[in-house]
Amino acid sequence: MTLWLALAVGVTQSLGLSGTAPHDFTYLAPQPAKSVFIAGTFNQWNGTVNPMHSTDGRTWRLRLSLPIGRHQYKYVIDGEQWVPDPTAKSEVDGGGNRNSLLLVLPTDYDSPARIGDGMITRSPFRHPKGSPGLNWDQGRLSAQFILRPGDVQRIEWVVNGRAIAMRPVSGDEFTSRVQADTAWDRRQPLRYAFLLKDGATELGFGPNGAAKWGSQGEYKLNPSQFHPIVVPAWTERAVMYQIFPDRFANGSRANDHPATEPWTAKPSYINRFGGDAAGVRQRIPYLQQLGISTVYFNPIMMAPSNHRYDPVDFYRVDPEFGTNREFGDLTRALDRVGIRVVLDQIFDHVGTTFSPFADVLQRQQDSRFLKWFFINEFPVAVRPNPPYQGWYGNASMPKLNPLNPDTQRYLLESVDYWHREAKLAGWRLDVANEVPMEFWRILRQRVKAANPDIWILGEEWGDASAWLQGDQWDASMNYPFRTAVIRHIAEGHTSAYEFIQELLEGMNRYAPQVARNQMNLISSHDVPRFRTVAKGDLALAHLAAIVQMTWVGMPSVYYGDELGMEGGVDPDNRRPMRWDTATQSNPTLQLYRRLIVLRKRRPELTRGRLVSMTLPDSPVAAYARVLGPSATLVLVNRSSRPSVVTFDATSALGKASWAFRNALTGTKVAVNPGKVKVTVPAKGSLILSN
Repeated sequence: MTLWLALAVGVTQSLGLSGTAPHDFTYLAPQPAKSVFIAGTFNQWNGTVNPMHSTDGRTWRLRLSLPIGRHQYKYVIDGEQWVPDPTAKSEVDGGGNRNSLLLVLPTDYDSPARIGDGMITRSPFRHPKGSPGLNWDQGRLSAQFILRPGDVQRIEWVVNGRAIAMRPVSGDEFTSRVQADTAWDRRQPLRYAFLLKDGATELGFGPNGAAKWGSQGEYKLNPSQFHPIVVPAWTERAVMYQIFPDRFANGSRANDHPATEPWTAKPSYINRFGGDAAGVRQRIPYLQQLGISTVYFNPIMMAPSNHRYDPVDFYRVDPEFGTNREFGDLTRALDRVGIRVVLDQIFDHVGTTFSPFADVLQRQQDSRFLKWFFINEFPVAVRPNPPYQGWYGNASMPKLNPLNPDTQRYLLESVDYWHREAKLAGWRLDVANEVPMEFWRILRQRVKAANPDIWILGEEWGDASAWLQGDQWDASMNYPFRTAVIRHIAEGHTSAYEFIQELLEGMNRYAPQVARNQMNLISSHDVPRFRTVAKGDLALAHLAAIVQMTWVGMPSVYYGDELGMEGGVDPDNRRPMRWDTATQSNPTLQLYRRLIVLRKRRPELTRGRLVSMTLPDSPVAAYARVLGPSATLVLVNRSSRPSVVTFDATSALGKASWAFRNALTGTKVAVNPGKVKVTVPAKGSLILSN
């Protein structure tokens, strides 16, 4: 969805901690204000629910009880101006917005953590009950535990009496996520607990919490009652390509809007360029040559806008894009060459000419469609501060009530309709974090009953764990991945070590099979293109593409990124496709093609585990993907100087000997008893495969 309100979307990052603590906010307004509200990740960025108080219009105060963890927030001045707290630290969110940062910690963090002192901080203890706290994948059962970093000498997962050492997989300065795994055939029942050791202190953790070892009880795992998450198998091998329909290719002038602009014109919020189904069909060979296996279309249903996120008919393709039959034929033509189709749909809101809402406008209290929407008062009219709920208060986008039986029937039957009319492999759910979870559970049952291989992708800009437990979505749009890549590669604000830790934290909050099908993006229709954020630096854009194609998850290429296109904030990020640059001489296009071929040829890049090899003081981000005897090492040097990297491949990858080649050039890399010494160019990379 377009974030034209220039505010962040996200949820509180819990840091693995529980509970709440009070915090006092104070805002000193430079000019007298009539009202000041606080909006942040702790209230879903709602700028109308937490008013501050003032006696003079200048000094505003409010005490809130907030969940323990990391929060982002802003002050909302007079209902219009969103400003960061000038007295607080700030950080950039997934949308490129700078927000104030607040850390709320429990009182037992007041004393520093020290290994070996026998003092163990208990407040962060957590064995996540859902995924990925306990998960089965590729024949192995894994468990995770969350504790304070640098606080214990050893933690063990004790399974049926056998102790397995747990290892850190991600974390930050506040919490450490540790994990252990064991082979399991899913036949025999298991009993397990956790044992923490520091100095002379031994502490157990089980279903009764933390206590002396043996008195806290054991978790019991019954195979018949254990149902690990299952996602469509094809997703982990996919490379996705996102198409904004009006801007990809104009294949037929017959369906152009009367005010269609020339292809080289500057995009605005309202203009059209004529992209259509015919244009996509004509460019199928281009997608094949690029190596794309999945196309994600932004909305194509009938709507008054050029972005079509205000649909008025869920059963009809917008005539400017084509007919229902043309779209169905397009999906089947793509499927014949091995390209699946994922379709964007909006279940949260509609346009004001949507027939049920138009009926409400006409018949008012007598309309039979009142319960389809959230009406606050009568008369109902489309105006500023509308008397009904709109998406972020937008009068042009009335919110639907998907739990109303008639509304729900309309929406679900539209999904059934398009599965009959077209060859669809998945659905992307717009503003999915704002739709009741109950509806997603119903939708999933409906979709998976018809075809379990249909992929369900939800839009959530932060931690999507609550929706990725196996009962709602299969994956989410991985904006935290983009944020990490922006902060390190585009802006240079984080070190290589911090970069990898940030990526690991985002990856390890999900089960591995979920992480492997996350939509990893660096650009989209809602954010500036990566190259523009990187100030046009093509070398940095290439580094971002390399990470995107080799990290865990499904890479999603926003149309034109493979050509080196630029674009600022919406609508500039929706420029028409630069077909004049789609030539053999375009180095960015050639790099994308080589990376996609490499990803398809190397199974570890789609199914392999990730091993971090980045040293805290190194300017090079280094990691490996490993699957059985196959391994690929990725080294990314964001700095402006070449860097020599030496590492022990044997200890890092767990094999006695390795021999590597440069995966993109075929050049051999010298290996001396497992030791690898290479020079990574400035703003350059190396991809080494055995």
